[in-house]
Amino acid sequence: MVVLALVAGACGGDDDDDGADTTDAPTEATAAPATEAPTDATEPPADTATVTTEPATTEPASTEPPTDGEADPYVAFPDLGPPTGEPIVVGLVNTEGAPGLDFPDIRLAIEGSVDYLNEHGGIGGRPITLETCVAAGSPETSQACAQELVGKDVELVMIGLDLFPDYATYGAAGTPVIGMLPILPGDYTADALFLTGGNATSMAATAAVAKDHFGAASVGIVSADNPGANGTLASLTAALDKAGITWTAVKGGDNETDAGYQGLMREAAAGNPDVLVSLYADAGCIGTMRGRASLGIEIPVLTTGICSGAEVIEQVGDDAVGWNFVGVATQEEGAPLEILQTIMAPVLDVAPEEVDSTALGLGGLGLTMALSIAVYGNLLAESGGEVTGAGVYDFLATSTGLYTWPGTTPIECGAATAYPSVCAFIFPVAEYVEGGEVTTIPGLEAVSALPYLP
Repeated sequence: MVVLALVAGACGGDDDDDGADTTDAPTEATAAPATEAPTDATEPPADTATVTTEPATTEPASTEPPTDGEADPYVAFPDLGPPTGEPIVVGLVNTEGAPGLDFPDIRLAIEGSVDYLNEHGGIGGRPITLETCVAAGSPETSQACAQELVGKDVELVMIGLDLFPDYATYGAAGTPVIGMLPILPGDYTADALFLTGGNATSMAATAAVAKDHFGAASVGIVSADNPGANGTLASLTAALDKAGITWTAVKGGDNETDAGYQGLMREAAAGNPDVLVSLYADAGCIGTMRGRASLGIEIPVLTTGICSGAEVIEQVGDDAVGWNFVGVATQEEGAPLEILQTIMAPVLDVAPEEVDSTALGLGGLGLTMALSIAVYGNLLAESGGEVTGAGVYDFLATSTGLYTWPGTTPIECGAATAYPSVCAFIFPVAEYVEGGEVTTIPGLEAVSALPYLP
């Protein structure tokens, strides 16, 4: 299993990706009264993006999947030798070390990917020099990172998770930004490109599955009550409103007792909705799964890819029957899995065959971003374009037929005018199958978020 698109739902759980530090929750159940849906849908943000990078100097390349006999650029890395061109200096900003905002797995996965790429083609034949700066979840540290990286003359900045990217500093220096995951509303209209869609797109895809797959007219939601979770909830309810689905939300603490999670699930299911949605993550995944099973609730549940992780499934077993995971697809044995295992084995200090691709969490998105950028650089080089940070950015912004690594999820930057920085709007959906397996749901290999984006 590879989390291809979405673990953004972690923003609503124990690790708050939306930027607010969370305090310790009470040990007793703290479910708040249910909140009924408003009658009006949330308005989309204004389109205020201004792209400052220069236009591409070459015609956009055709990047449709290869036909028989052509090499697949997304899995060609093992056949590429060490790059011999001039090094390309790439910056990385990631948030680590702050309470509730500690994501070293992203940096480690990207560093491992860079080590691998420097043995297998680099970015368009250029070896990669990675300059890393760690932010601490505050505007001041994000600004300091931007100034540091610009001062080092990086050609491109990768954003792992950074709550307050200093787009003004990058823009003034003409330094393009490619991010992993938009978090706050300003990211959606920023002078940047994001390879995944964050809460807005993942929650719109969740609404699409609820309406078009389950035929839901009503949804019950359980969520933690903190700023990060509330942001995720707002994205979900706006998408449900657009889909014409009524909803009831029940909020609890960041961490609940078993009785507390049971109480949340009982209250969310009290009106017998067609579908339940859990916005909890990590320990909350385990608690809500066990709570639903212990109460004998059979209403299907939608949640994010983070709840499909091995550490969760090992704890709950068949209590996960009836749970569906937005942003997760089955990965069969083959070249993509071998590449992933080769990269992550030294990072995790295990043998390649021991790498569990379901347990990479947000690190998996970091790996996907690094390898995707390398593919775009390679395709740019093949088209005769000059491989620079700005060139790769423009290639991504203007080309058609691109995918995120490993070449299964299509992307289209700017497909939604209200979210000009977002490139990904398609999500696979998987389900837990009795006996311990999580598999892609037939017909839900590619769910579009576009119809229900608020």
